[in-house]
Amino acid sequence: MNAPLRNGPASFGFDGLAPWLLTLPPSLGPVRLVAVDGHAGSGKTTFSARLAAALGGAPVLHLDDVATHEELFEWTGRLHEQVLAPLGRGETARFRAYDWVARRFADAREIGPEPVVLVEGVGAGRRALRPHLSCLLWMELPHEHSWERGQLRDGAELSDFWDGWMRAEREHFAADPTRPYAELLILQRGGGYEVLPGPCRTAIPPS
Repeated sequence: MNAPLRNGPASFGFDGLAPWLLTLPPSLGPVRLVAVDGHAGSGKTTFSARLAAALGGAPVLHLDDVATHEELFEWTGRLHEQVLAPLGRGETARFRAYDWVARRFADAREIGPEPVVLVEGVGAGRRALRPHLSCLLWMELPHEHSWERGQLRDGAELSDFWDGWMRAEREHFAADPTRPYAELLILQRGGGYEVLPGPCRTAIPPS
């Protein structure tokens, strides 16, 4: 990550995040790649959608489209080849999204080299991706609450999947933790968000 050192307040509002991200230098060719990581069920997808809208419709890469039942976290090579490499060349990335019901890659997707591209999902801030990031955001919700929310969202029919997922997520973050490298922590406050400096305080936005 190549975000500049900044002095700033202890926290700030969501409205200041999008314009500040646009001030960061590109990290992947012409793209500012911004990761939104956190435990499953922590609200990454909803937050990323709101941030993308605040950025004027920035594209969002959902890691659920890259992972598979057999490769919950072993998708790094595919992500580099199909998405990061073309974006780094200033080209449009083209890939097929995984269908979790049909258990195969299906719908074709494209992501252009926009000023900001968001990548959201568990493992978005993993070691192999961090050199390509302008900023790493972590959804600050403990895994116990995140997993409870996720299971309530998905229903009883996915309980077996969640049992396997929780084991895999624990193993992933034990071997390749993200939160210690997060520059910003995102806390949900009612219908909005508060943004706090993260453990890696290299990018603290101004008020």
